[in-house]
This record gives sequence, C-alpha cells and structure tokens, in this order.
Amino acid sequence: MSRIVDLTLTTRPGMRGVDFEVKSTIAGKGWNTTILHLYSHAGTHVDAPRHFIEQGGTLEALALEKCVGAAHVIDLTFVKARDLITVEHLAPYAEKVGPGARLLLKTGWSAHADLPDYRTHLPRVSLPLAEWLAERRIALLGVEPPSVADVNDKEELISVHQALLGAGIVIVEGLANLEALQQDEVTFIALPLKFEGGDGSPVRAVAIED
Repeated sequence: MSRIVDLTLTTRPGMRGVDFEVKSTIAGKGWNTTILHLYSHAGTHVDAPRHFIEQGGTLEALALEKCVGAAHVIDLTFVKARDLITVEHLAPYAEKVGPGARLLLKTGWSAHADLPDYRTHLPRVSLPLAEWLAERRIALLGVEPPSVADVNDKEELISVHQALLGAGIVIVEGLANLEALQQDEVTFIALPLKFEGGDGSPVRAVAIED
C-alpha cells in the first residue's frame, strides 16, 4: 500500500499574497464561488526561470517531468536559523546528487510558517552550493523556507536563484510537513498551474511512500 503525505502549506486569507473574495453564495444564487487573489509565489510554490531571468522560460514551458518522480529527502534538521546550507552539508549525499536528481531539504523550517521569523531568519542555500547543484545538473530542489535565499539580501537572492534557474533546476519553496515522511526516498509531485507567461505558481506538493 502507498502512503500519500501532503507537503503543502494551507493557502488561506491573511497569508502573504493571498486574499479570497466571495463571488456568490448558496443563499444568494444557489452555489458558492470565490475569486482568488494569489501572489504567484504565495505559500508552497514553484519558481519558473522567468522569476529571475529576463528571457527565462515561463510556467507553460516548464518541464513537468522534473516536477514528478523519485526524490531524495536530505535531513538537515541540525541547520540553525540564518545558517547557510553548504556543499559540505550535502557532501555525504554526493552519490545521490547527479543529473536528473530531485532533492528535498528537510530543515523543519515550515514550523515557523506563522511566526515573525519565517521570512527573516530562514536557513538558506549558499551560492557555492547552488553552483555545485547546477554543475551536477539536478532537476529539482525543494526547500521548506519561503525562499532558497535570503529575501532581505537582494544580491544573494538574485545570485542564488539565477544559479539554480539558469541551470534549468525547478525550485519548489515553502514545503511543509517533511517531518512526517518515513522514508528518505519518495515519489514527489509538485505541479504548478499553467499560467501563460507565468514566473511562478502555488502548487499542491505531495510525497508518495511505498
């Protein structure tokens, strides 16, 4: 039997970049409908290359085979707030970090999703690590913080994203519930909405364990 684990933050009004507007109700029209106002990088989401690369690929051109398949769960729960995740941290897993690999970095940071430090003290990917992953041509990198880089450091934010996205790596940010996983290799699925010209999209990310 397979076990499906939801790795997605619940999208709700009040979350950064999210608002719901009632369009109709059962009492008024006979059915409920809602207008969704969504920031393209709200909650658990995928970054398309266009997010940081002017002529980069957009969502409708995203290689979906990168978004579905076997993924390695890397336990980095020892990493502290504001720490840089380095090549040395992933060196023990080097044999798993190769062409087409999907990596999910488990830091436990999703526990901070409703705390003030979620966007200010996040552990993040160092530029040398981003370049190392690009050289090894991985397919996908998933992280629990809202960004792979410090959102308050423009130079770091741009350079890390460009290193990854420029190498065709799909970035999934804002993952949650990785601590519920019981295996270090899972089938991972994170499919974005198909927005024309899109730079990013919320996703429903799940892991399937055998």
